Order: sequence, then C-alpha cells, then structure tokens
Amino acid sequence: MYAMVAPPDNDVLWARSLHYSHSGSPALTGVSLGVREGEILAVEGPRGSGKTTLLQCLSGQLVPEEGEVWFNSAPVHTMSPVLRERLRRDRFGWIDPEPRLLPELNAWENAALPLLLHGTSHRAAKKTAMEWLERLDIGAVARKRPAVLLQSQRQRIAIARALVSTPTVLFADEPTAPLHRKDRAQVLRTLTAAARSHHITVVLATHDAEVAMLADRTVSLLDGHRVTPVQADGAEGRAACSLSV
Repeated sequence: MYAMVAPPDNDVLWARSLHYSHSGSPALTGVSLGVREGEILAVEGPRGSGKTTLLQCLSGQLVPEEGEVWFNSAPVHTMSPVLRERLRRDRFGWIDPEPRLLPELNAWENAALPLLLHGTSHRAAKKTAMEWLERLDIGAVARKRPAVLLQSQRQRIAIARALVSTPTVLFADEPTAPLHRKDRAQVLRTLTAAARSHHITVVLATHDAEVAMLADRTVSLLDGHRVTPVQADGAEGRAACSLSV
C-alpha cells in the first residue's frame, strides 16, 4: 500500500496507479497522469485501449478499483456518489462520441439545458447558449430541432451544451469520431479555440493521430497500460510526459 498524497499544485487533475476492470476484463492497469490547468491533453490509443474508462474515472463517473483521482485538492475516488454527481454537474463538462440531444428541444434549448437546470433565467440562458452556437458557427439553426439537422451540426450543439456553463474541465470522448474529415477538423479547431479563450482544461480521448496533434500534450494507452510512443523530432515535450507503469 502507498500513502495517499495530494497532487502537485499546478495539476488540476491527477491520477495515480488506476486499475479498473469491466466484467473481469482489465480496462486500466496502473495508469498514472497529471493534467495541468488550462492545457489540452490528448489521451490517444486504439479502440479498446482504455481511453473512455480513464476519462470516466477522472470525471468521477467510475470509481477506480485501485488508485487515486484528485481534482485540485479534492480526492474524487473517496467522494460519495452525491458529491461526485455535484462535481460533474458544477465543474465538469462531457462530450460523447454521438450527440445525445433531446429531440423535443430546439438547438438553443439543448445548448442552454445545463444553465436552465441550474436555475439560470430563461433570458440569460438563451443569451449564453446563442453566444456559444454563434462561436461554433451554427447560430443560424438555433430554432431547429435535432431531427432536421446534419450530424456535424448536432455534434456542435452537444459541444456548445458542454461549454455553456464554462466548466473547469471538459472531457471529450472521441467527440468527432462520427464526422467526415473536413467537419472533424473544423469542429476540433473550434472546440480547442473556445477552450483556450475561456481557460478550460480539456481531456480529449481519440484514436486519431491528427486529432491528437491539436493538443498540448499526448498520453498514449495500449491495452489499459500507459505507453511511451515513438516521438518525432521536436516532440520532446510530449515524450517527457510519459510515465512507466
């Protein structure tokens, strides 16, 4: 056993020796990492490498079977379910690979939903949602329902919904996986620019090396382990982030 210690001061998220299994099959095996405040960190690896499980542990959706997860000075892994739910609601944002929008709501209502659920006035919630939809280049469809929109438009609405409350950390799990290459690049550029302008920390899971290139650093997973990838010239900063497990 090891003593529980607080994370470094400059890490908004910090995890040590995470282990998690799905139905007896290991998904994470001793993964450690730190995420600095305001950075965009890519978690890269093939499908089945443990990326989604890692993001779910970091965000408090899953409790690791072994190991620690800290958000600032708070130990997420020892929080009660109620406190973890509050943390996800108040401080974290999440983007799924497929946009999960409410079909009965139009675009701006879907984007504004987190604010409305927090008790923000209708007028203020709509104003903020519209600002994000405009930033994501879909303000023109604000009054349309998801069923009549393109997949890329629906995903932008989901991104706006995740950003509308300006979370401290945004977890993006393969956020552009279902999009065509042109749409994927544009959506990712918009997402990263919006995060930087609002000082939002992003943890981005992807199996796409081109998507990972948009991040400040990359952590690579393979079969639930953290691995050190072969680095190209000029990528010393990324190489330095790797830990042995």
